[in-house]
Amino acid sequence: MKPSLFASPFSKSTRLTSLRTALRPRICPKCEQPSPFQRRYAHTPADDPYFQSIVDNPAVPVRSGQKHGPGLIVLILIPAIAFGLGTWQVFRLRWKTDLIARFEDRILKPPLPLPPRIDPAAIKDFDYRRVVTTGLLRHDQEMLIGPRVHDGNDGYLVVTPLQREGIASTILVNRGWIPKKFKRQLDRQAGLPIGEVTVEGLLREPWKKNMFTPDNKPELGEFYFPDVEQMAKFTGSDPVWIEETMVPDLLKAYDREAVGIPIGRPAEVNLRNNHTQYIFTWYALSAATAIMFWMVVRKPPSDSIRRVRQNKEW
Repeated sequence: MKPSLFASPFSKSTRLTSLRTALRPRICPKCEQPSPFQRRYAHTPADDPYFQSIVDNPAVPVRSGQKHGPGLIVLILIPAIAFGLGTWQVFRLRWKTDLIARFEDRILKPPLPLPPRIDPAAIKDFDYRRVVTTGLLRHDQEMLIGPRVHDGNDGYLVVTPLQREGIASTILVNRGWIPKKFKRQLDRQAGLPIGEVTVEGLLREPWKKNMFTPDNKPELGEFYFPDVEQMAKFTGSDPVWIEETMVPDLLKAYDREAVGIPIGRPAEVNLRNNHTQYIFTWYALSAATAIMFWMVVRKPPSDSIRRVRQNKEW
């Protein structure tokens, strides 16, 4: 048979070899790797000499987010600190209960005659002790501490030096509360006894002024806080503070208020004891935050349990 005019000059085997050579990905002479175009149009992955299967290059599990953040540290500290504060309040409650019991025991004792001379350093051992003494009230050196509220009404505490006879020292007496309208002595002559008087009251230890109370201005007659040392120096008295007491009587208190006679305090301990509430508050906060911490640790965040398989070489 004569060869066709358009017949290929190559044999069948030669043509197959040429076809395989053309389809084989050629290596770039510079990087010695197949070009991306040749890889893309390769017939099968086996035709790529640099192909790596999942067995040759396994995927690495990668966490998509952190399990816990810095807030977990704060959540650990809160229950521990709250529990410590609650335990501290337990000791404070025990201390305050013993203190109130000791003061109430002193109040139940009969009044003690006040000695002529008193050591200010020993007053703390006789705090809330009932005492009785006599002398002359120096109304010319009277001091008003205020404003003070009594049964919802504004007023002042009347503090008057008591000059005792003989070698006895002059002390400060808190006579009680008067309404604001009786600030001037001319409006309350009934509350200014003349002559020797007997005062029965509680011997009290000086207080400490907090940072929110303004400073007294003795030269202007303005007193906001019973600064015993300052008031004693201002009047030439000893730093001894007596709070005059009276039997609680509503009708008698109304009569005194109407004419400007100071209303004395009852002979009782008026210390606040809220430590039981503080104990409940701190322990409740500790328990609540501990439960929150347990729930957070037990159940990780939703984004931390998701996993992705990452492999950039696929």
